[in-house]
Amino acid sequence: LDYGTVKDELHERGITAPRIQDVRDVIRHIRQSKLPDPKELGNAGSFFKNPVLDAGQFAELQRQHPDIPSFSDASGKVKTAAAWLIDRAGWKGYREGNVGVHERQALVLVNYGGATGKQVLSLAEKIRESVKEKFGVALEMEVNAV
Repeated sequence: LDYGTVKDELHERGITAPRIQDVRDVIRHIRQSKLPDPKELGNAGSFFKNPVLDAGQFAELQRQHPDIPSFSDASGKVKTAAAWLIDRAGWKGYREGNVGVHERQALVLVNYGGATGKQVLSLAEKIRESVKEKFGVALEMEVNAV
């Protein structure tokens, strides 16, 4: 319930003691506002995992990019948003032929029609290389490619 957009949406709706139904409705609304409907636009969903960094590596990254989002865990590691990295590397809304990065959610790779799996994976690799070069962070795929 403390997750940024969930918390904000509950507050906006005036819900102070949310029921399970309220949380479900809020999360559904948030997802629909950010993610493409697969019936309308083919997509691979959330394509990359949020990277978990050592505290030192994150501190250096944060020094260079003070607005980078983060979530610390009990082990001292810091999780940051892959979508933020991809967006800041200039990929959000990018299109290459029939494949691209969704315009509202940088984690989602989309198929505008006729793209092959190989083309999707090729774009994913370009994004990974770009983020690594710009931020020094290695993105991992969240999807399973077969």
